[in-house]
Amino acid sequence: MVIPIEVEELTNVVMIGDRVLIKPKAERSQTDSGLYLPPGVREKETIQVGYVMKVGPGYPIPALADEESWKEPSEEIKYVPLQPKEGDLAVYLQKSAHEIRLHQEPYMIVPHQAILMIIRDNGLFE
Repeated sequence: MVIPIEVEELTNVVMIGDRVLIKPKAERSQTDSGLYLPPGVREKETIQVGYVMKVGPGYPIPALADEESWKEPSEEIKYVPLQPKEGDLAVYLQKSAHEIRLHQEPYMIVPHQAILMIIRDNGLFE
């Protein structure tokens, strides 16, 4: 099931927890030998590839009850950050992903545990 969502800009999208927003990479519709593939063939593959567009804050760390008594209690939630960064190429499991449409383009919401590998261009973040 594809859920259409209308937002003005992708900057308004905030990912929650360990979720990652991925834009699927455009797949070739033709094999190396020249045969054209029907649209349903790519959808049945178990592993997909796409670009990381947004990353959630990560896994929340539970607050410690025995903080120093002289400090004011902190209400700030701390997170263990996720490995993917915006712009990475991610290889992920299709079965764990949920497809949505933003501005008529497909995006996938993928939990961090379903990402098998990322390919990072080091020059991108310098």
